Amino acid sequence: MAVSDNEALCPYRLVLEHVTSRWGVLVLIELLDRPYRFSELRRAISAYGGRGVSEKMLTQTLQTLERDGLVHRDAKPVIPPRVDYSLTGLGREAAEQVRALSRWTHDRMDDVEKARRTYDETRAAS
Repeated sequence: MAVSDNEALCPYRLVLEHVTSRWGVLVLIELLDRPYRFSELRRAISAYGGRGVSEKMLTQTLQTLERDGLVHRDAKPVIPPRVDYSLTGLGREAAEQVRALSRWTHDRMDDVEKARRTYDETRAAS
């Protein structure tokens, strides 16, 4: 794969975007528990609510995270084909950080909503 202009200019931001993307966050958090087959992972991520992840988007997300060295793809030469996805050591580190941020947002959501209401009320009064 060729290095894009964005990747060459700011590789840190690009990795951060991959890790914190809509589906990247959920993939990393799910894979912390155990390895998953593709369809299992798709179902697990879709259980979070909202619109489920498409096969195409999950494939792209997994390929991106694999390229960044965060996800390991283990294709077994059996019929039917079996592919398992798991975290690498680097991926585990990233996933633990993402999970901590996810827990923080869950724990502090009431405070965020209060701040939003205060902000909106102040703006409306102006």
